[in-house]
Amino acid sequence: MTRRVVVTGIGVISPIGNGLEHFWKGLVQGKNGITEITRFDTSDSLVKIAAEVKDFDPQEYMNKKDIKRMDLFTQYGVATAKMALADSGIDIEQVDMNRFGVIFGSGVGGIETFENETRKFVEKGSGRVSPFFIPMMIVNIASGQIAIATGAKGPNTTVVTACASSTHAIGDAFKTIARGDADLMFAGGSEAAITPLAIAGFSSMKALSTRNDDPAGASRPFDKDRDGFIMGEGSGMLILEDHDHALKRGARIYAEIVGYGLTGDAYHITSPAPEGEGAMRSMAMAIADAGILPEQIDYINAHGTSTPLNDLYETMAIKGLLKEKACEVSVSSTKSMTGHLLGAAGSVEAIACIMALREGIVPPTINLKTPSEGLDLDYTPGVAKARNMTYAMSNSLGFGGHNGTLVFKKY
Repeated sequence: MTRRVVVTGIGVISPIGNGLEHFWKGLVQGKNGITEITRFDTSDSLVKIAAEVKDFDPQEYMNKKDIKRMDLFTQYGVATAKMALADSGIDIEQVDMNRFGVIFGSGVGGIETFENETRKFVEKGSGRVSPFFIPMMIVNIASGQIAIATGAKGPNTTVVTACASSTHAIGDAFKTIARGDADLMFAGGSEAAITPLAIAGFSSMKALSTRNDDPAGASRPFDKDRDGFIMGEGSGMLILEDHDHALKRGARIYAEIVGYGLTGDAYHITSPAPEGEGAMRSMAMAIADAGILPEQIDYINAHGTSTPLNDLYETMAIKGLLKEKACEVSVSSTKSMTGHLLGAAGSVEAIACIMALREGIVPPTINLKTPSEGLDLDYTPGVAKARNMTYAMSNSLGFGGHNGTLVFKKY
């Protein structure tokens, strides 16, 4: 028998606010998280803007010794795990920690550590490379550190599927509980790739916006003047829990996770499949898994990157799935505010979906002034709107043709 799975804890670090209250308030208010890059000298960089996390103090969550041995992406992950655990009200002395697992995702992992240690190696020789280089850089270290920090001894894996990483992590954790292999799971992702090399790499691909003179207006999903995505950073973490387990301990339940879809485009390393064919199959799979009809979806948090092809093909996928009902669904891209958190995007956007259901508010797509030709859905331009919703969907589409979709139900 498949078990029901609910969300009982949330932690978030984002460019528009840290902690659930600040993050959600920022979304509803249409807050812009994009500014000039402060992390490094951008004199030689074509791209000078990003969505940086502000006011993050790792010492609130871990000691100085551990901080020095963790890349920033891991610090974000451990911090949101501790946030989510506190938020859930779980007493770790009262639950079976052998049945509390971690599935976490990241697109590029410890790239800041990689750059710093490479520089040392080139300039000062091999003897100066840190003994912590490898365990700080590898992508799976975040899930390992989260388990060490919390004592979660259940199933523990890492997902690396580019921009779909944390969506797949949440989906895989959902299925782990549903089939009975765990009672509780940390599920989410983190990213900290606002670094010279990462910015240069995406910039060379022509993937990033170069609207350096207008940071606040640079991320403009579905708009005719969009010119690329904005690099973001941060982490989103959910605690997923078996429904009966949650009821027994009197947990507060945010929402129920009911559907998961994942497909491959088998088309191109960076371009989505024409007309969003792979994305449409992922959405259809998630809806079938939820046991509902496509027209029952009230809100879609789109992948909505602000790149020409993504926004067009994702719109086509939604239309292909919902047909004449497509005009009735509320859609938005919260990347207009947070930038694109790469592997962490799906987890942060899942939180946006959960809160939209709980509060009855659709977060907006800011900076959408004039939609491109053919982009004619209700993208919630400019301002949030009230809507009574039962089902919300979150899409994530990653390089390599990795597609992931989650469906949440109001509890």
